[in-house]
Amino acid sequence: MQNGIIILDFGSQYNQLIGRRIREMGVYSEVLPFNTPLAEILERAPSGIILSGGPSSVNAEHAHLVEKELFNQKIPVLGICYGMQLTTHLLGGKVKKGAKGEYGKAKLEIQKSNQLLAGVSRFSTVWMSHFDEVETLPEGFAINAMTDVISAISNEAKKIYCVQFHPEVSHTDEGSRMMENFVFNVCNAPKNWKLTNYIDETIADIKEKVGAQKVILGLSGGVDSSVAAVLIHKAIGDQLQCIFVDTGLLRKDEGKKVMENYGEHFNLKIKMINASERFLSKLAGVSDPEEKRKAIGNEFVAVFDEESHKIEGAKFLAQGTIYPDVIESQSVKGPSSVIKSHHNVGGLPEEMDFELLEPLRELFKDEVRKVGEELGIPHHLVHRHPFPGPGLGIRILGAVDEEKIRILQEADDIFIEELYKNDLYDKVSQAFVVLLPVKSVGVMGDERTYEYTAVVRSANTTDFMTATWSRLPYEFLDTISNRIINEVRGINRVTYDISSKPPATIEWE
Repeated sequence: MQNGIIILDFGSQYNQLIGRRIREMGVYSEVLPFNTPLAEILERAPSGIILSGGPSSVNAEHAHLVEKELFNQKIPVLGICYGMQLTTHLLGGKVKKGAKGEYGKAKLEIQKSNQLLAGVSRFSTVWMSHFDEVETLPEGFAINAMTDVISAISNEAKKIYCVQFHPEVSHTDEGSRMMENFVFNVCNAPKNWKLTNYIDETIADIKEKVGAQKVILGLSGGVDSSVAAVLIHKAIGDQLQCIFVDTGLLRKDEGKKVMENYGEHFNLKIKMINASERFLSKLAGVSDPEEKRKAIGNEFVAVFDEESHKIEGAKFLAQGTIYPDVIESQSVKGPSSVIKSHHNVGGLPEEMDFELLEPLRELFKDEVRKVGEELGIPHHLVHRHPFPGPGLGIRILGAVDEEKIRILQEADDIFIEELYKNDLYDKVSQAFVVLLPVKSVGVMGDERTYEYTAVVRSANTTDFMTATWSRLPYEFLDTISNRIINEVRGINRVTYDISSKPPATIEWE
């Protein structure tokens, strides 16, 4: 799409957040690797360019740079964090290693306002994450704001604006105003992004691309594949054939619910494959998390490959690929120092002779949910918490067997049911139960027991890059513990995980 805002990715953990903030304003944004050729950037006729933050130093031997000519295109530029240091470095200023760096909240004082800072309070709180700092400015630049260091500079004649802090995060009090100032006041960007238009245009594109051919889609019951399925079905109807593989590692009654929600309610053609025995045999005796992931991923590919070849005349393979997947796959080696543990089953093999159809590949997760609601998918389905591709295989620590799956399904179902019942499900970002390979002594009635320990996990986050543990009410946790211990045969002890990310991850494996 033309005339949007281009974000060049230098490895910031917030690059996707920048893109989402801009799209929320109704303006198209796109994240590209920092080393995208300038000619390719200019083809998109951007209204503005944002240089994201990043973990490296501009003074490093293999620093991530852009073509200096980018600053001579009469296109507004906003440098954020590393982007400010990079702009300074390339245009003749000097960046030095800071004495101590700044991390977390800092107090910003505006010295001289500009278009970017228009309407921002003289004193405000901003979010810092840097060690290097600007020492001397490039020619033609002025200092606009300070914390303990130079924190905002600009060359208004050239429409180049730089900030050392992160305006895109919620911790920066007036960051939204700054972002809007850049997008609308500096760039005069058109409001060219509307999801209802996206749906109509995508349906038309699918019809034109697919024609009379058949499309296969692996339906998991998760948000992305479900929204993709309903969108494609709206375009081509029964030319879409969904395949639902029950690995035996899914949530309680997941297969039944998928068939009811999407087969009966949306009239999707779904072939359900019960492959639980195949997956269990591959997992027998396997305790290592990576080996489990690999075994589950390989078996999923094998099952899907077998079933897809039974469908005659299928030319397209549809996937619920979303924009963050695209951004991560196109990141060049180096920038992606975002700490992110992937829990999705591996991609399908290239030798599968299908053309890819990815109708959601330009959308962020929150946009996918909005599209789902526009298509009539109920709120509780499009706002389901993430569920890892390997399923309960990585929520059962150690070796997996049928009995442990039953125990975990029952415990997890109680937790989720109580979250809904107490109006807490939508207030937390991801919640589940983990089964430990640890048994302890307990007492039930007049008998001693020796059974498993379950861990209840609930996390709150905006982007899943960082997360805090959910402050669930004690009374609620008491109910959960009592119900799981009393109703689930095999568990006699329940604990609550109060670890944040970092240093912990959200999933345990």
